[in-house]
Amino acid sequence: MSKIAYDPVKDRFAAIIRRSSFLRTLFYKLLDLFFLRSWYVRRVLRTYATPLDELPEWKLLDAGTGFGQYDRFLLMQFSNIKVKGIDVKEDYLSDCRIYFQDQIDRGKIQFQKQDLLEIDYEGEFDFTICIDVLEHIEEDEKVIGNLAKALKPSGYFLMHSPSHYSESDAGDEDTFVGEHARAGYSKEDITEKIKRAGLHPVEVNYTYGKLGHFAWMLIIKYPMLLLNKINLLALPLLAIYYLPVLPIALLLMKLDMNGENEWGTGIYALARKP
Repeated sequence: MSKIAYDPVKDRFAAIIRRSSFLRTLFYKLLDLFFLRSWYVRRVLRTYATPLDELPEWKLLDAGTGFGQYDRFLLMQFSNIKVKGIDVKEDYLSDCRIYFQDQIDRGKIQFQKQDLLEIDYEGEFDFTICIDVLEHIEEDEKVIGNLAKALKPSGYFLMHSPSHYSESDAGDEDTFVGEHARAGYSKEDITEKIKRAGLHPVEVNYTYGKLGHFAWMLIIKYPMLLLNKINLLALPLLAIYYLPVLPIALLLMKLDMNGENEWGTGIYALARKP
């Protein structure tokens, strides 16, 4: 197989949804449906951020906001949240500012171009999230330290990244992670890095276990291999492909979340600041 990467396909979709609020909303819903990491991240946020929403106001830092997928979920899920989304890609931020203009005007969210290696917040946030970002950054411990520093006492830090078991998907001939600084994290690796940042691990679990990984291959890997070879005019063909495949994959994903995975190609870690 030829060498591929996520970013070119993501950029093609970004160009399509840029000028349509409807298409962007649909895109967010598809991301939440198709990507198992979103299932895990949203479950953790519902569990640990819901008590925070009893406060008159609480603040969350989305470190590496990307398309703004999780920002939409946060604003819909929590009434008293204020979100700050930061990223190094100005085009992504500009698109988010257009889509979230109403919430920006209401003071619910803001977007700013910033490098996670250079941020210098001091105890400003109740929650920080960093979803599928750390694997792109060589100096990941510095970023974790910066995000820990940004938390208030008792604040939460949540990350998700590929695990070290995802290395089989990072070979020379067939890779989805050509943009990554590392293949991924083990439980021991990310736990130690979190502790060195002065945080207390609360949950560290693998995602995309055997069932979830198979579902990922069915509804993400193989379709993206196709999209890297042909243009988006192939979408009708993909729709036919998904008719029988998607229900099976969704069942596998649900089963993946029912227990703790001993093995998985993704990993999330939730930690709390003392």
